Amino acid sequence: MERRDFLKISAVSGAVTALQSCGSPEQQFIRFIPDEDLVPGIATWKPGLCTLCSAGCGTLVRVMEGDAEVVRKGRTGLVKMGLAKKLEGNPDHPVNRGKLCPRGQAALQALYHPDRLAHPLKRRGSRASADFQEISWEAALAELASHLSELQSSRNPASLAFLTRPLHGQRRELIERFLRAFGAPPSISYEPLDESVLRRANLLSFGSAALPTLDLARADYLVSFGADFLGTWNSPVAQSIGYGQMRQGRPGRRGKFVQVESRMSQTGANADEWLPCRPGMEGLLALAIAHVILAEKLRPRDSRSRASTLIAGWSAGLPDFAPESVAMQTGVNSDTVTRLAREIAAADSSAVVIAGAPLAQTNGLFNALAVNALQSLLEIGRNSPPILSFTPQPPLAGSVAPLSNTQSNFSALSAFTQSILKDESRAPKVLLLYDANPVFGAPAGLQFREALAKIPYIVSFGSFLDETSAFADLILPDHAPLESWVDDVPESGSTQTVVSLAPPAVLPLHNTRSMPDVLLQVAEMAAAQTRPVFPWKSYEEMLRAAYTPLRQHSGSAAPQSEDDFWARITAQGGWWGSSAPAKTQKSSSASAHAPVKFASPEFDGPAQEFPFYFQPFPSQSFRDGSVAHLPWLQELPDVITTAMWSSWVEINPKTAAQLRITQGDLVEISSQHGSVRAPAILSPGIAPDVAAMPIGQGHQQFDRYSTGRGANPLAVLAPLTETDTGALAWAATRVKLTRIGGPEQGKLIVFAGGISRFPAEEERR
Repeated sequence: MERRDFLKISAVSGAVTALQSCGSPEQQFIRFIPDEDLVPGIATWKPGLCTLCSAGCGTLVRVMEGDAEVVRKGRTGLVKMGLAKKLEGNPDHPVNRGKLCPRGQAALQALYHPDRLAHPLKRRGSRASADFQEISWEAALAELASHLSELQSSRNPASLAFLTRPLHGQRRELIERFLRAFGAPPSISYEPLDESVLRRANLLSFGSAALPTLDLARADYLVSFGADFLGTWNSPVAQSIGYGQMRQGRPGRRGKFVQVESRMSQTGANADEWLPCRPGMEGLLALAIAHVILAEKLRPRDSRSRASTLIAGWSAGLPDFAPESVAMQTGVNSDTVTRLAREIAAADSSAVVIAGAPLAQTNGLFNALAVNALQSLLEIGRNSPPILSFTPQPPLAGSVAPLSNTQSNFSALSAFTQSILKDESRAPKVLLLYDANPVFGAPAGLQFREALAKIPYIVSFGSFLDETSAFADLILPDHAPLESWVDDVPESGSTQTVVSLAPPAVLPLHNTRSMPDVLLQVAEMAAAQTRPVFPWKSYEEMLRAAYTPLRQHSGSAAPQSEDDFWARITAQGGWWGSSAPAKTQKSSSASAHAPVKFASPEFDGPAQEFPFYFQPFPSQSFRDGSVAHLPWLQELPDVITTAMWSSWVEINPKTAAQLRITQGDLVEISSQHGSVRAPAILSPGIAPDVAAMPIGQGHQQFDRYSTGRGANPLAVLAPLTETDTGALAWAATRVKLTRIGGPEQGKLIVFAGGISRFPAEEERR
């Protein structure tokens, strides 16, 4: 007998003997035989992929041997296995180049979270009661397959629906093929912070319905209209790397940065100049800058520019947008506008970008088109490549249409919801949920919760029991990302074509299964006619079939076999080509659009009763609230306020004095659609007529760390939409502020030289 086998048998025998001696067989704890050969004390670094935002950053996973409590064949026990100990950025990945943000570091906790769903669950109590009982995988898959078979025999295509978060890789491809196999309509994707307005504007202005890639390392002058590109927007890690090079990476050449916004973000705090602008008026400011550049002939007037033809009055020099004419509307004086125009036009390499709250207005598309036209003007007469470009997408044969389209997440969800509310018979018979939580993330005024309750059968693939999964009849928990094959096609963040791809870094800890593999298995069980749609037995096979043809575009002089190519890209964390970035204004695929004129933004709520513009904002920790269950992120102090483990409302000190609100007081924020309460933080970095709250807290159902903590500002939003795209205008709600109580009721937790509640008891005396 070999020494390794002897130790395995000894360990198991010893554990069983010890448990038997306790006299409680029902409490026996088993030690399983390891499934892997590992060297104790030696770390292995494996490729991974961060899935906590859409950037598609590559990671390296530090794996070492350790003891883990696992579930095997329905029994809980201990096993020695490779355990993920640490995540770092992959230095070879073109998007993040070895760096990783705090959310990426905290992704490790999704694997070991104590509230992860470890087994399939079947509803036992009433809808949304979160009362479930454990069920076997065999029984669960048979039940789902039975429902799908009934749908096929009914021949009603709308009887099956799939609601997901936005996906970029082969998971989306599989979901769409699955739906087509059952004759169902395409999936509905939803996230609260929809980027469809910017994609629509970029399609019209530049011919690319995608978020831009910013080559900030070459920028000498940058103006950002609301884009928190260092914190939460687009590809923050890639943009932070470029920003660092822009500011400190070129000796003797330091770029200037100006941030325009009504509430100071993490990005705004890093700016040379911070300019508050009235909400919804950012497009006016951009065109006022363009007016000065054209009037002073700092750039030639180019009426043939695709982006400029979308702005009414451009060919005449924008006479209605003189700085003096728009100063009252924007809140930015004319001298400042003129100075900015001259500075940015004089810079060798300059750019403007827009995102965030300016696009979350009813006139968001106008604001985006105005900034794009200014960007186009700045590029005229420059020989160097533009700062703003678009990441080329990989040539994947047979894929569904790319996600980076201009359809609004919110408009699709709203149409789905209203259809059910108007006629319950139009509700799908089966709804599948994957990583989307509209019960938390959609305005209460949409009434999605009420519509969800009318759907007869709901299946969730969630790993946690959130507000939307609580409505499920059946939960089939997905593997954690570190236990799964994961892939992504980053929309931006690199001038190269990028496919992020990684095999499982560790074996599954619990009795979970990969969502794509479950779909493949259920489709085969449900009906024979689905088999030609899925020629693969596993998701790994599907990924290999999709990505190995890329070896023809790898640029390698030596021919590679399919096996060698697959081994190489899975070992390095993906595939990246050497294609040049897609330049602006080259494509002609966009449909014609009439020149746009300025229309004042609309706000929900009369100004006399609701005097403050309400601005919810994605936080560095939680973004849209989908990662509020990770305690490291709860513990992470906010970059601006240092608040943690809580919600808060930011108010200008002058406004607070008028309302007799002091730091830490409990404040009620009320709109026409509801109210929430949060402690006050007085901040000079916010306009006097604006109140702001971070998104992410306020979960009523999630996990032990986030449930019942803080308040959800999305709940009080009006379901107003951007006029052209139907996207949720989440910055178009007015509110009123009322002091409810003192700091002892507000329970504000801040980190300022140490963790404390504000203010301390002795300070209040």
